[in-house]
Amino acid sequence: MPDARPDDTDLPVQRQLTLDLGTPPPATFDNFFAAGNHEVIARLRELEGALAAGPVADRTFYVWGEPGSGRSHLLQALTHEANGHARYLSPQSALNAFGFDPRVTLYAIDDCDRLSPAQQIALFNLFNEVRAHPTSALVATGNDAPLALTVREDLRTRLGWGLVFHLQPLSDDAKASVLKHAARERGIVLAEDVPGYLLTHFRRDMPSLMALLDELDRFSLEQKRAVTRPLLRAMLQQTGRAAPLASIATDDPPAQTPAADSACAAPDNAPTRFK
Repeated sequence: MPDARPDDTDLPVQRQLTLDLGTPPPATFDNFFAAGNHEVIARLRELEGALAAGPVADRTFYVWGEPGSGRSHLLQALTHEANGHARYLSPQSALNAFGFDPRVTLYAIDDCDRLSPAQQIALFNLFNEVRAHPTSALVATGNDAPLALTVREDLRTRLGWGLVFHLQPLSDDAKASVLKHAARERGIVLAEDVPGYLLTHFRRDMPSLMALLDELDRFSLEQKRAVTRPLLRAMLQQTGRAAPLASIATDDPPAQTPAADSACAAPDNAPTRFK
């Protein structure tokens, strides 16, 4: 008779609590690093209140930027702070979720460029419904400006009708600041040299950097140690990723290799608020 495999109830209580503590904080406007994007943040932050106060001239928005620019973060912040009157939609959403509901004030549609043909038709219809109802608004995001989007022509035209904002990419200094701020939110004791080291030796896009920080957060809680370069090395060894990054123990910055690049990358289809 084979040995019974222990289920989650057999894990030590302390370990379960430690894993629970590693949950990243929700996306908000306060924890979005504005950089050069103050106008779009102000517009989105005030949108729900403006709708409640009366007629709003600009009720459709399209926000675009490169991967890691924070498009998903802004949409999730919008829905998080909308008091239950917003609906977040993405390529993973069911087709019927794109239907208009008069009880929904804000529609937030992520990754328009990845919507299926049927979802694109549904979004086109939703866009028209929102335009016909002055108490609702729609905010969509994509990876390129409206004219360059690989979507239906009629949907591309609709997305360009309203206000269009291009999210400015973060500099390396800004990315380091984001990592430090995210660490403080999680209560992580982060060594001063860790953000710069991550930017030098790993993938530099924010989804990958934040995925690595979240992994370090969980590992540091389990180990009850501050996040330092030795802790990073220990985590990589435990997860079987130490070989491509063996030089991490030295102070000489090695050239980034494809193996190191892929080892710490966030999967392209992984849900993240840092797109």
